[in-house]
Amino acid sequence: MSSPLFQSSQLSQLSPNKRSRRKSKYTYKHLTLLSQSSTACPLRAIAHIDLDAFYAQCEGVRLGIAEDQPLAVQQWQGLIAINYPARSYGLTRFLPLNEAKKLCPNLICQHVATWKEGEEKWAYRDDAAAHIGNQKVSLDPYRLESRRIFACIRDALPPVPKQRVEKASVDEVFLDLSAQIHVILLERYPELAGPPPYDDPTEKLPRPPTTTLDWDTDALVDLDASETEDDDPDWDDIVMLIGSEIIRRVRAAILEHVKYTCSAGIARNKMIAKLGSGHKKPNQQTIVRNRAVQHFLSQFKFTKIRNLGGKLGEEVVAKFNTDQVTDLLRTSLEQMKSKLGDDTGSWVYYIIRGEDTSEVNPRTQIKSMLSAKSFRPTINSTDQAHRWLRIFVADIYARLVEEGVLDNKRRPKIINLHHRQGGQQRSRQAAIPTGRPIDESLLFDLSKNILAQIIVDGRAWPCSNLSLSVGGFEEGPMGNKGIGGFLIRGDEAKAMTAISRDVRDTTPTGADHPAKRRKTETQSLPAFFARQDTEHRDTEEDADELEHSLESSSRPHSCERTSNGSLDDAVRSTDARADDAGGTDRAFQVSTSTEQQTKSQRSLHQTSIEAYICSRCQASIPVNEENEHQDWHFARDLQEQDSVPTQNPALPKSGSGHSPALNLLHNKVEKGQRRLAFGK
Repeated sequence: MSSPLFQSSQLSQLSPNKRSRRKSKYTYKHLTLLSQSSTACPLRAIAHIDLDAFYAQCEGVRLGIAEDQPLAVQQWQGLIAINYPARSYGLTRFLPLNEAKKLCPNLICQHVATWKEGEEKWAYRDDAAAHIGNQKVSLDPYRLESRRIFACIRDALPPVPKQRVEKASVDEVFLDLSAQIHVILLERYPELAGPPPYDDPTEKLPRPPTTTLDWDTDALVDLDASETEDDDPDWDDIVMLIGSEIIRRVRAAILEHVKYTCSAGIARNKMIAKLGSGHKKPNQQTIVRNRAVQHFLSQFKFTKIRNLGGKLGEEVVAKFNTDQVTDLLRTSLEQMKSKLGDDTGSWVYYIIRGEDTSEVNPRTQIKSMLSAKSFRPTINSTDQAHRWLRIFVADIYARLVEEGVLDNKRRPKIINLHHRQGGQQRSRQAAIPTGRPIDESLLFDLSKNILAQIIVDGRAWPCSNLSLSVGGFEEGPMGNKGIGGFLIRGDEAKAMTAISRDVRDTTPTGADHPAKRRKTETQSLPAFFARQDTEHRDTEEDADELEHSLESSSRPHSCERTSNGSLDDAVRSTDARADDAGGTDRAFQVSTSTEQQTKSQRSLHQTSIEAYICSRCQASIPVNEENEHQDWHFARDLQEQDSVPTQNPALPKSGSGHSPALNLLHNKVEKGQRRLAFGK
């Protein structure tokens, strides 16, 4: 395989004046965009790889059939895939089996694998075609081979930090080669690695130091009418050449490791690359250089362009009375917009000119799984439907296991059932419980319950189609430990026990014990009241924050009020639960941002609480804190009494504002009370 290498002698043979005039139309900024795989880069290189007659190839590889042997994949009495030797006989997809045998007597027909009720895995069955009523098709063999092929593609690509590989279907894939090509480009042409002149990224690149390119065995699309092969190549041609080398190696690796042939297209965007992969089949690759885009597209009906088939293509054909790209090129942008709308008109106008900025999305994980069956003849009872649901569940569960559901790597959240009766189709869905592992029993019970809802809603029989699907996949938690990871065993447990014993032996137990000192120091009444006053204010603030946070998170059960409505005990109750769960002393902790937001809303929150005016201190107190506030006054009265002689004649009389408890301490007997005799 030949490739253009940088030859300094070629460049040195040019005079300085001529070298200065040899400028590319591409800039240093374009080179940077290439390294970033930017969709705005004109040097971009996209490849599309398409497996040749994939289902037929899978069966040929599995059975060890010669490459030139006509082979078709059968489903019931029709053909769903035909290899290229069989196509030379005029065979096409969906051709009835008996007609295919007439056209190609030596045709080998292999029926697809099927699921059968009561069996835990799909299998290939010789009599499958005669049991359409009690078996269903399984495409799992082809999905498994597809995964092997995509893994081979990834391994064959040049190593870069991020590979852009998009799985388009079970047998085709898009690759953005821009970042890989950029690395190779700088290795082959070191002069591109330096900074741009004058540090200006808009400066033009020097022209490539070569006049011919060796495209090896590639199918090269002819240039546009205004271009000639005598023109010197520019960097976009070099980029396409390097891309073709990468894809040639990838295709060779697929053939060597998994024995499959594939075709490929390399171009500046996804749309042209996909058209290129189908241009020369089988087992070839087509290069569509930037200077050949218009000539290449002129060969197609625009309904063959990606995203221009189906209803949109039919609409364009109906409004412009043509399906040819060359005819549609004569339509102006304003005419496109007036007939198709601004967005659709603009998109069609540029897409037929080869402009496509869609990204290659590294999307390899599936979003949903479906298992379905069309019944011929129809089914007419719940028991029949249940037998098919068991097959659907086994089909889906086998694929879930491959996705890692047993290891909690990926897990669906929703299960759907679609039911068709006559011309009416009904659908129901249910959430898959997150608190238990997914198994066949769970999926079957859920599907039966959904079917029961459909039956109750209206007429269900005869049923012509059932389909079961799961979706809403989410990634499982990473790095979680089983309970065994928190247990200590053997010698480690003995060592921990010895350390614990040593700690207990060295713990102080006398008067010098820190906890005992703190308890003794805080026994004085003034210190007690000072602490109570501080705790009273802090508790009000914390309780208000707690109540607000609970309201905002709709979790009122986290806060348990006491009989008098105080939130003080609710905070303590929360603390106790946190300590029981192994929490620290800070059982309820609010982040700084949440705390600031809570404080800013506190005044608004408090105004909604009914308040009363204390007759003793004239303070405005929330009603739900009245009892606590009175207890606080009682404690302050006790403090004052501790510092005043009992028989002091200056003490206030009854009714002076002191509490009844303080009057009793002053030897003043209230109505209904009597003085107790204390021994001296």
